[in-house]
Amino acid sequence: MKKRVLTILILLLWAGLAVAQVLQAAKPESVKMSSERLQHIDRTVQAYIDSSYIPGAVALIVRDGKVAYHKAFGYADVEARKPLERDAIFRIASQTKAVTSIAVMMLYEEGRFLLDDPVSKYIPAFAKPQVLQQYNAQDTTYSTLPAKREITIRDLLTHTSGIGYAGIGTPEAKAIYAKHDIPSGIGTPNGDLGAAINRLAALPLMHQPGERFTYGLNTDVLGYFVEVVSGMSLDAFFHKRIFEPLGMKDTYFYLPAAKHARLTRLYTENSNKKILAFPNIGGLDPDFHKLAGTFYSGGAGLASTAYDYAIFLQMLLNGGEYNGRRLLSPAAVRMITTNQIGDLQVGVRKFGLGFAIATEEEAARIPYSVGTFDWGGAFATTYWADPQERIIGVIMTQKYPNSYGDLNNKFKVLVYQAVTGALKPK
Repeated sequence: MKKRVLTILILLLWAGLAVAQVLQAAKPESVKMSSERLQHIDRTVQAYIDSSYIPGAVALIVRDGKVAYHKAFGYADVEARKPLERDAIFRIASQTKAVTSIAVMMLYEEGRFLLDDPVSKYIPAFAKPQVLQQYNAQDTTYSTLPAKREITIRDLLTHTSGIGYAGIGTPEAKAIYAKHDIPSGIGTPNGDLGAAINRLAALPLMHQPGERFTYGLNTDVLGYFVEVVSGMSLDAFFHKRIFEPLGMKDTYFYLPAAKHARLTRLYTENSNKKILAFPNIGGLDPDFHKLAGTFYSGGAGLASTAYDYAIFLQMLLNGGEYNGRRLLSPAAVRMITTNQIGDLQVGVRKFGLGFAIATEEEAARIPYSVGTFDWGGAFATTYWADPQERIIGVIMTQKYPNSYGDLNNKFKVLVYQAVTGALKPK
């Protein structure tokens, strides 16, 4: 009898530990946060909605692996007065870059390549790159000179390759890429990723490799690189190797029909900078995630939820493991979250392998800890993960352009002002 009771207790303990490995709600006080002070978030976000600055927002805070705050405000569809739910699906645009970077590092840890390998070893079209020398804006002609070296996988991960951005890059990059039909990664569901990347490879770099940080289509190239190295489509790789193991059930390039209704409506601004439904203009369908697309943009193509993205970030805070499934080693996570760009700067931040890294100057500007890693998406989504405080913050709305991006920094302030003490060291 005693043996049976002991066995049952062991099984219950094991079950409890298994449950505790996934993100679950807990009282803020259990992770040294104040429920009362967290209410400042409610008031601030609601004020932006009441002022018609944003349609709605989902905000989520994780501390020490527990969900201390997860609320939805406003509307998924303002005109229809459809309330925004916590499991709403958002266009996360450049938050896709982090997922692609992790896919690359998973393949790196399998011995498939080295970070300083030339990209041309895997995508031959990138051999013998040229650098833009002179550009004529009137007819978009240009001259080039040979690059001092080839671009590497590390250059792509750190946005130091010299590749620019279609649509949002420099005037030169936008014009040259438009002339050669290079997509930005958003709203091109029927494109051919391999063909687009091979066209891009033939175009000039905006500067010599390694000389500057230039935010560009580097991660779209990495998406195709994942396909070449793994022999799988980027979509298949993400689902089989990342989303399914982690339990990210609502993250897709193109949503299954059963989830279409959960995609929030996209908004823009009128002349008074108040919300206005995003029009279907210029060939960009704001609901392209509902289509049966075949173009998988590693730089901007995913849709997801705040909770799913928090799972992804928690995996990194856990040193590469979540709920018993290991995607990366702690050593790889250390590399990912370490400055990889030397003396170059991203504002006052540094950059690792796919993420911006908070410096002392950044931690003096906002309440981040040094070493916090973050980024965001063009449609007004943002995230960060603070290894020191063991905090994850995610806030998502859907608006482009958005004159009220200051809400993201206010959210950061409001998260940290609710912290009442340090956690016990692990």
